[in-house]
Amino acid sequence: ISIDYGYRMKQMKKTKKLKDVLKRALLNQSLGFEEISFLLSQRDAGNIELLFDAARCVRNRFFGTRVFLYGFLYFNTDCCNDCTFCKYRTSNTTLRRYRKSSAEVQDAVSAIVESGVHLVDLTMGEISSNQHEAEIEYKRLSAFVRLVRKESNVPVMVSPGVVPCSVLQELAAAGASWYACYQETYNRALFSKTRIRQSFSARVRAKRQAQASGMLIEEGMLIGIGETIDDLTENIIAMRDLEADQVRVMTFIPQKGTPMARWEPQDHLQELITIAVLRLAMPDRLIPASLDVGGLDGLQRRLNSGANVVTSLMVPSQGLAGVANQKLDIEQARRTPDAIRPVLTSCGLEAATLDEYRNWLSIRKEKYPAALCAEKVA
Repeated sequence: ISIDYGYRMKQMKKTKKLKDVLKRALLNQSLGFEEISFLLSQRDAGNIELLFDAARCVRNRFFGTRVFLYGFLYFNTDCCNDCTFCKYRTSNTTLRRYRKSSAEVQDAVSAIVESGVHLVDLTMGEISSNQHEAEIEYKRLSAFVRLVRKESNVPVMVSPGVVPCSVLQELAAAGASWYACYQETYNRALFSKTRIRQSFSARVRAKRQAQASGMLIEEGMLIGIGETIDDLTENIIAMRDLEADQVRVMTFIPQKGTPMARWEPQDHLQELITIAVLRLAMPDRLIPASLDVGGLDGLQRRLNSGANVVTSLMVPSQGLAGVANQKLDIEQARRTPDAIRPVLTSCGLEAATLDEYRNWLSIRKEKYPAALCAEKVA
C-alpha cells in the first residue's frame, strides 16, 4: 500500500508539473531545454493525452481545422550517399532502382496534381561528385520545377540532398518554394555513424543558403536510431533556431540491405509525443503526418498529436516508390487525397484550399524575407 501511495504521489507531482508546462505553452511562452525534455519524457497514458490535447488546441488556434496535402514524386532513386539507415544507400546493390524520364514525370505530376494536392515534392537521391552527371540531373530537376509551375501553378518542394548554392538559386528562380534537407540528428557523433562520410556543417549550410535564395525550408529528424531524450531536445531547439518553416519527425524502420537491417524496431509512441512537443515548441510551423511510415492506418494518431500536413500522398499506377516504406498503401490507392478525407473528418479536420495554402506561404515568406536570411548566412 505504501509503495502504491508513493507511486501515485509521484504521478500527481508529474501531472502538476506537466500542467504548468502546458499552461506556459498555451500562453505562447517559449519553452526551454528542461521543459522540452520533460515533455518528451512523458510515459503515463493520462499525461500523454493531456499533451496531445494541448497540441491540438495550439494547432487549431494557429491553423483552425485546415490541413495541407503534399504529393510525393521520387523520380530518381540513385544516390551517392551511404547512410546506414536508408534502403537507397549506394552500397545496397540488391535494390532495383529507377530514373524516370521527362514524359513519365510529366504524367505523374499531372496525376498527383489532379488528385487535389497543395504541393508537389520532387525528390531525388544525392548526386555523385561527377560534375557532368550532376549538371544533367540538376538541370532536369529545374525543368521539372518549371513544368509543375507552368502546368498547375501548384507550389513545389525540392528534395535533392545537399547541392551547391548556385543550384539552389537556380531552383528558386525556376519557381521552387521549398527546400527539404533533413539533418536527422543534431548529435554530431550519431550523425557521423548514420550519415557516413557526410559533412554535418555542409548540410546545415545548404539550408541556410536555401533560405537566402528565397525558399522556405523543411527540416527533419529520425527517431529510433540510438538517440537519447537529450538528443531529441537538442534537435527541436536546433530546428527552432534554424527557423525551419516545416519540421518533421519520423520513426526509423529497419531496411533490408543496410547495416541497420536487424535494428530493434521501435513503436510510434515517441514519434507521436515528439509531434506534439514540436507543435508546442513551434506553434506556427507546419508539421507533417507522413503516410510513408504508418500508412493510412497511422494517420489519425499523427493528426491527433498535432500535425497539420499530410505528406507522401501518391497515386497508383505510376511506378513510384516511397522511402521508409517502398510500397506501403500505394497501389491500393490508400495514399490519395480521397482516401485520407474520411480520416480528416474523424479528427474534426478538413483539407484546405489551394488558395489558403498559397496564402500561408506568402505570409510566411513576408515574415522571414530572403534578405534577412542572407545576412545570417554571411
